[in-house]
Amino acid sequence: MAQESDSPPGLNGRPVLYSFRRCPYAMRARLALLASGQACTLREVVLRDKPAALLAASPKGTVPVLQLADGVVIDQSLDIMRWALARQDPLGWLVGDGEAMQALIAQCDGPFKQALDAYKYPERHPQWAPGAARDAIAAQAAALDARLQSQAFLFGPQARLADVAWMPFVRQAAQVDAAWFGAQPWPRLQAWLQQWVQSPLFERAMRKLPPWQPGQPDEVFACAS
Repeated sequence: MAQESDSPPGLNGRPVLYSFRRCPYAMRARLALLASGQACTLREVVLRDKPAALLAASPKGTVPVLQLADGVVIDQSLDIMRWALARQDPLGWLVGDGEAMQALIAQCDGPFKQALDAYKYPERHPQWAPGAARDAIAAQAAALDARLQSQAFLFGPQARLADVAWMPFVRQAAQVDAAWFGAQPWPRLQAWLQQWVQSPLFERAMRKLPPWQPGQPDEVFACAS
């Protein structure tokens, strides 16, 4: 969602991205910005101590938040991805971004994310029966593995928006119990995930930064030349 904000943009007219390294929503936004070649000022935030500038830009206080040089704020990860890739999409991630792809992404952001939250934090989700969240994760992981049976990515031989949107959440699910995930009969999904996490693009997207403080030098986030 885009909205107006009075918060100042980054130096030299660069957009400002408020991010949290381990947040899967922020991961996919960073990946799209890198893939597009869009340089921005990256501000790593601590979610338990949100900076006033983040809350001024987006009062809901979640990440990612992208504030453009004209003050417009985009505070949904998919909107940030599409904004960046609409400017430049050298890898073709927006190709085929139609109803089928949007429906698959909605499966990630809806049922899969709900099950993932319950799988990670069962004590916070007592409405889920024991084992039900992991079963739901498994069912959707098996469906993704089936999609990859005859193609390298979710919508064909090349990565598309759906792959980038899903990957951080599949990665998070795999980390809850790595031994269990690795033992499941999903060889194609496991290889797909490994290919992503070993890529130079992902390595750049996951570079560790100290929490941003007002007044400190800006950190320029851009794809390596």
